[in-house]
Amino acid sequence: QVQLVESGGGLVQAGGSLRLSCAASGRTFSSYAMGWFRQAPGKEREFVAAISRGGSNTYYADSVKGRFTISRDNAKNTVYLQMNGLKPDDTAVYYCAAARAFGVAGTETAFSTYNYWGQGTQVTVSS
Repeated sequence: QVQLVESGGGLVQAGGSLRLSCAASGRTFSSYAMGWFRQAPGKEREFVAAISRGGSNTYYADSVKGRFTISRDNAKNTVYLQMNGLKPDDTAVYYCAAARAFGVAGTETAFSTYNYWGQGTQVTVSS
Protein backbone atom coordinates (compact mmCIF):
# COMPACT_ATOMS: atom_id res chain seq x y z
CA GLN A 1 0.00 0.00 0.00
CA VAL A 2 1.25 3.46 -0.93
CA GLN A 3 -0.23 6.70 0.32
CA LEU A 4 0.38 9.84 -1.69
CA VAL A 5 -0.01 13.42 -0.49
CA GLU A 6 0.29 16.34 -2.90
CA SER A 7 1.21 19.89 -1.94
CA GLY A 8 2.33 23.12 -3.53
CA GLY A 9 -0.79 24.15 -5.40
CA GLY A 10 -2.17 27.65 -5.29
CA LEU A 11 -3.14 30.74 -7.24
CA VAL A 12 -0.63 32.19 -9.68
CA GLN A 13 -0.73 34.71 -12.51
CA ALA A 14 -0.24 33.63 -16.09
CA GLY A 15 3.44 33.25 -16.86
CA GLY A 16 4.26 32.36 -13.28
CA SER A 17 5.64 29.18 -11.76
CA LEU A 18 4.67 26.62 -9.16
CA ARG A 19 6.36 23.51 -7.85
CA LEU A 20 4.14 20.63 -6.84
CA SER A 21 5.38 17.94 -4.49
CA CYS A 22 4.00 14.48 -3.84
CA ALA A 23 5.18 12.70 -0.73
CA ALA A 24 4.79 8.93 -0.61
CA SER A 25 4.57 6.71 2.42
CA GLY A 26 6.39 3.44 2.77
CA ARG A 27 9.87 2.19 2.04
CA THR A 28 9.19 0.97 -1.49
CA PHE A 29 8.84 4.32 -3.24
CA SER A 30 11.74 3.60 -5.58
CA SER A 31 9.95 0.52 -6.89
CA TYR A 32 7.12 2.62 -8.32
CA ALA A 33 6.99 4.63 -11.48
CA MET A 34 5.21 7.92 -10.85
CA GLY A 35 2.92 10.18 -12.77
CA TRP A 36 1.06 13.47 -12.59
CA PHE A 37 -2.44 13.91 -13.97
CA ARG A 38 -4.84 16.85 -13.87
CA GLN A 39 -8.55 17.40 -14.07
CA ALA A 40 -10.18 20.68 -14.97
CA PRO A 41 -13.84 21.41 -14.17
CA GLY A 42 -16.13 19.57 -16.56
CA LYS A 43 -13.26 17.69 -18.18
CA GLU A 44 -11.81 14.22 -17.90
CA ARG A 45 -8.64 13.56 -15.98
CA GLU A 46 -5.67 13.85 -18.32
CA PHE A 47 -2.05 12.79 -18.28
CA VAL A 48 0.55 15.49 -17.58
CA ALA A 49 3.91 13.82 -16.93
CA ALA A 50 5.50 10.58 -15.75
CA ILE A 51 8.86 9.35 -14.56
CA SER A 52 10.42 5.91 -14.34
CA ARG A 53 11.46 4.26 -11.09
CA GLY A 54 15.03 5.45 -11.22
CA GLY A 55 14.22 8.77 -12.82
CA SER A 56 16.12 8.19 -16.04
CA ASN A 57 13.05 8.27 -18.26
CA THR A 58 10.49 11.05 -18.33
CA TYR A 59 7.34 11.53 -20.37
CA TYR A 60 5.21 14.60 -21.01
CA ALA A 61 1.92 15.55 -22.55
CA ASP A 62 2.42 17.74 -25.61
CA SER A 63 0.53 20.55 -23.90
CA VAL A 64 3.16 20.90 -21.15
CA LYS A 65 6.34 19.84 -22.92
CA GLY A 66 9.04 22.47 -22.51
CA ARG A 67 7.22 24.15 -19.61
CA PHE A 68 6.85 21.42 -16.99
CA THR A 69 9.56 19.20 -15.52
CA ILE A 70 8.98 16.05 -13.51
CA SER A 71 11.65 14.77 -11.15
CA ARG A 72 11.95 12.51 -8.14
CA ASP A 73 14.08 12.11 -5.05
CA ASN A 74 13.92 8.49 -3.97
CA ALA A 75 15.79 9.25 -0.76
CA LYS A 76 12.98 11.61 0.22
CA ASN A 77 10.13 9.48 -1.19
CA THR A 78 9.00 12.50 -3.19
CA VAL A 79 8.14 13.30 -6.78
CA TYR A 80 8.00 16.88 -8.04
CA LEU A 81 6.37 18.76 -10.86
CA GLN A 82 8.02 22.07 -11.68
CA MET A 83 5.60 24.16 -13.69
CA ASN A 84 6.86 27.24 -15.52
CA GLY A 85 5.14 29.53 -17.98
CA LEU A 86 1.75 28.70 -16.53
CA LYS A 87 -1.34 29.43 -18.59
CA PRO A 88 -5.00 29.75 -17.60
CA ASP A 89 -5.60 26.43 -19.40
CA ASP A 90 -3.35 24.77 -16.80
CA THR A 91 -5.97 25.45 -14.14
CA ALA A 92 -7.00 22.10 -12.66
CA VAL A 93 -6.71 19.79 -9.73
CA TYR A 94 -3.37 18.02 -10.03
CA TYR A 95 -3.01 14.43 -8.87
CA CYS A 96 0.05 12.31 -8.43
CA ALA A 97 -0.13 8.58 -8.96
CA ALA A 98 2.07 5.52 -8.47
CA ALA A 99 2.37 2.59 -10.83
CA ARG A 100 3.97 -0.78 -10.11
CA ALA A 101 5.23 -0.81 -13.68
CA PHE A 102 4.88 0.84 -17.04
CA GLY A 103 4.04 -1.56 -19.83
CA VAL A 104 4.59 -1.03 -23.50
CA ALA A 105 5.31 2.47 -24.70
CA GLY A 106 2.34 4.72 -24.17
CA THR A 107 0.94 2.99 -21.13
CA GLU A 108 2.53 5.60 -18.86
CA THR A 109 -0.14 8.02 -20.05
CA ALA A 110 -3.07 5.76 -19.20
CA PHE A 111 -5.17 6.28 -16.09
CA SER A 112 -5.54 2.51 -15.68
CA THR A 113 -1.77 1.98 -15.42
CA TYR A 114 -1.63 3.56 -11.99
CA ASN A 115 -2.38 1.70 -8.80
CA TYR A 116 -2.44 4.47 -6.19
CA TRP A 117 -3.61 8.07 -6.28
CA GLY A 118 -3.31 11.13 -4.11
CA GLN A 119 -6.16 13.44 -3.17
CA GLY A 120 -5.05 16.24 -5.45
CA THR A 121 -3.96 19.85 -5.12
CA GLN A 122 -5.66 22.81 -6.79
CA VAL A 123 -3.73 24.94 -9.26
CA THR A 124 -5.41 28.13 -10.46
CA VAL A 125 -3.81 30.34 -13.09
CA SER A 126 -5.31 33.78 -13.53
CA SER A 127 -5.07 35.72 -16.79
